[in-house]
Amino acid sequence: WAARWIEAMEHVMYPGRLQRGPAYARKGQVVALDEARGGVEARVQGSRPRPYTVRLALAPLAARQWDADLAALAERPAWVADLLAGAMPDDIEQAFEAAGVALFPNAADDLEIDCSCPDWADVCKHVAAVQYILAERFDADPFLLFRLRGRAEAEVLDGLRARQAAAAPDGAPDGDEA
Repeated sequence: WAARWIEAMEHVMYPGRLQRGPAYARKGQVVALDEARGGVEARVQGSRPRPYTVRLALAPLAARQWDADLAALAERPAWVADLLAGAMPDDIEQAFEAAGVALFPNAADDLEIDCSCPDWADVCKHVAAVQYILAERFDADPFLLFRLRGRAEAEVLDGLRARQAAAAPDGAPDGDEA
């Protein structure tokens, strides 16, 4: 998931500036990264005594986009089984594509980024470092992608269960009872 995130960032940000991030991240300059509503907020130690604040938010998917994505997910029982078991399917991006949306940002306007540093560049080294630390978080918790796109894991799972129950013939066991 980390590699996919960085690849997406290389398409929506200036890659030359993004390349400044790994070294800064490895040096431990990102002193905090917390999930915030619709995004993340990080503190990054720069050259000044007080850490800079970096905010990154993804454009949330609209309810109709989530509905279309859940419908696409529900068409593949293996995806539903993986998700209900707490695992993110490796090819889940196909469901989002089938629904006409992207899981990962694919345009600059999918991201809202702000850094309190004085660097006027589109991607400062503080933002770049946060991108790499955030990428590592996706490896540990790929469901963070859902949350950043506007839905908690439980909401996605509840939506899938509801679709399964609605599709099950009367008296037939649903996926949880099978």
